[in-house]
Amino acid sequence: MIDVLVVDDDLRVAEINARYVGRVPGFRVAARAHSAAQGLAAVQQGTIDLVLLDHYLPDQTGLELVHRMREQGHCTDVIMITAASDVDTVQAAMRVGALHYLVKPFTFAALRARLDSYAALRRTVDRVGDRDHTGQEQVDRIFGALRTPPAPSAPGLPTGHSEPTTDLICGVLHRAGHPLSAHEVAAETGLSRSTAQRYLRHLEQAGRLRLSLKYGDTGRPEHRYAWVAP
Repeated sequence: MIDVLVVDDDLRVAEINARYVGRVPGFRVAARAHSAAQGLAAVQQGTIDLVLLDHYLPDQTGLELVHRMREQGHCTDVIMITAASDVDTVQAAMRVGALHYLVKPFTFAALRARLDSYAALRRTVDRVGDRDHTGQEQVDRIFGALRTPPAPSAPGLPTGHSEPTTDLICGVLHRAGHPLSAHEVAAETGLSRSTAQRYLRHLEQAGRLRLSLKYGDTGRPEHRYAWVAP
């Protein structure tokens, strides 16, 4: 599980963000904080993997909190979630190493896409192996894991299909970089296998995915789907 610290001075917003995090498989809220001081104290406990950080806090800004974390040697990952949308703040967040920047208000699908890409980054880094030596291909895979694909257009979706779920499945396949089965997509997204199959079939027919067959010992081929770059 990835332990998340939610930092927001608005108790109601913090509660909503925490509920969103709790709906994403593989993530759990380990703590909440409503000031920079509370956030730093939580990070100092050493159990936080990711901070969802507001910029406007009552005692310090979110970016000042990140500076204090780095000065104390805490390499905890940060995703900014804030109403601050000015270019200077966004650039400053990039410079201190924020992995994503999500502007309020946002949807659950938007947050989930960022969390999924963060989880993909951690898996990619774990798979690379040697921490001292890596090649350009591995470096590209690490940086590419954080990319989120553009949201698919709503027109043409069959009845019963939603744009956020389509976006979620496309994101998983886009980041994977190799074909996945319906079972693997279901595991990555938290959807049922039948729902994943239904969406995968439509996306393949729409030309957004490429279908290939993998034959096993049973002689029954497994359908595998790969992202098709636009």
